[in-house]
Amino acid sequence: MSHDAGSTNPEAADPAEVSTVVPRGTARVAIEYCTQCRWLLRAAWVAQELLQTFRTRLGEVALVPGTDGVFRVTLDAGDGPVLLWDRKTDGGFPEIPDLKRRVRDAVAPDLALGHTDRAAARSAGAGEAAPAE
Repeated sequence: MSHDAGSTNPEAADPAEVSTVVPRGTARVAIEYCTQCRWLLRAAWVAQELLQTFRTRLGEVALVPGTDGVFRVTLDAGDGPVLLWDRKTDGGFPEIPDLKRRVRDAVAPDLALGHTDRAAARSAGAGEAAPAE
């Protein structure tokens, strides 16, 4: 009689059979970048930051080659693409914390961004006047 050592160990379950607590996201982020400007690495870094932060809450992050100095980030959460950032109209490249907040607000409003949220709160508080004594 053969004995499968893995059959008595619940931790040895096939990962494909284990259900995940967080359902896989369906939102799609597209990062369109200028190939002539050689912005592929910048676009890939932005993609990596979003994938690392949102893990399974995003269904896809796509790198889309473009021209003419384009660097645009769009998000489609199921109701059509929404422009999150455009280098030409927003004035330069996005700060990663700002972009993460914009993505979070659309796809995972319950997700805490840790130091990114704390830094934003400090920045918002810096513009307020101190209470009079």
